[in-house]
Amino acid sequence: MKKVFLFLSSAFLMVACSPKAEPIDYGKEECAFCKMTIVSPQFASEVVTQKSKAFKYDAIECMLQAPQEDKVALYLVCDYLHEGNLIDATKATYLISKEIESPMGAHLAAFASREEAQKIQEEKGGDLYDWQGIKAKFESHQHTEGHHNMHEH
Repeated sequence: MKKVFLFLSSAFLMVACSPKAEPIDYGKEECAFCKMTIVSPQFASEVVTQKSKAFKYDAIECMLQAPQEDKVALYLVCDYLHEGNLIDATKATYLISKEIESPMGAHLAAFASREEAQKIQEEKGGDLYDWQGIKAKFESHQHTEGHHNMHEH
């Protein structure tokens, strides 16, 4: 019986410690990168480390430029069409369009589905990116003005 209890206790601890998203307190918390107050549930983002530490950002571009000291467990971005809904950043589709006014001026929004991103692209113009493409774009901005976007088929 003691072994079963110890197993259940350790299983509970493992579940309790698994990294998860923390709610963003809009209008109160500041961006971990640029220190501006996080106000927009259309553009906010969050990183959760494997040690369950959450870093919150006012814009996706801040999250992409922020150095991460610990291993990241979760990259999360707000869905542009569903305000405040944090989605897996690695599975999102991104749109950069001059018609989108993101907090830090990158004109960048994230979408849970590629189809929704394409609809907004039809209305507003711009370029679509996947996770690898958007990361590469912001990495290249720190070095050159390179351009890596999602290839349309």
